[in-house]
Amino acid sequence: MSKRIDVSDLNVYYGDFLAVEDVNITLDAKSVTAFIGPSGCGKSTFLRTLNRMHEVIPGARVEGKVLLDGDNLYADGVDPVTVRSQIGMVFQRPNPFPTMSIRDNVLAGVKLNSRRMPKSDADALVEKSLQGANLWNEVKDRLDKPGSGLSGGQQQRLCIARAIAVSPDVILMDEPCSALDPISTLAIEDLINELKDEYTVVIVTHNMQQAARVSDKTAFFNIAGTGKPGKLIEFAETATIFNNPGQKSTEDYVSGRFG
Repeated sequence: MSKRIDVSDLNVYYGDFLAVEDVNITLDAKSVTAFIGPSGCGKSTFLRTLNRMHEVIPGARVEGKVLLDGDNLYADGVDPVTVRSQIGMVFQRPNPFPTMSIRDNVLAGVKLNSRRMPKSDADALVEKSLQGANLWNEVKDRLDKPGSGLSGGQQQRLCIARAIAVSPDVILMDEPCSALDPISTLAIEDLINELKDEYTVVIVTHNMQQAARVSDKTAFFNIAGTGKPGKLIEFAETATIFNNPGQKSTEDYVSGRFG
């Protein structure tokens, strides 16, 4: 499943405003890459360009290339819905569909892609996806109950189960633990470490310790000031970014001097 992403000369706009400038980066398959940096530096904006979620905002557009194992996701004729099934997204706040059962939440993406399957296959997919999200044992006896009745940490794992049910190549996570308690955060971090055995995982986080714990490589984004575009300042092995960064601004950020 897992695939590499190569980004070259990427500029991200909101109307005439250049929000993120000239990003060049390779995100390795079957690994976890963390995006860090101060608020407003373009981390989440850039993350959303990787599965074309950015363009759902009126006036938003992208210049440059995003290649998934060599295929340009922004090429003419490429269907954004197909891209989003290949590259799943888990958002900052858990967002299970409130009127749906746990089972139907898991299957929501599959049904959106008009995939019909026998009930036995659907049941097997629900079990596999919930096991993949480390949630099966906690919910297997209440699959018909609303997903919104779960705890925050369970809801976030349900959203991860929903993302992996459509068999994506890549999973994007935009601050997936920011609304969670420490115990739930630990469960999500453990899950991220397991997911990279099958998926390419990219996570935006404001938590330096979390980036150090879960990621193989880390990208530091920064911004020169209000109204300026965000830029990728440094990208390296996570241990290098935190222990021996090449840029002073990276060192200042990871050491807590700003941000």
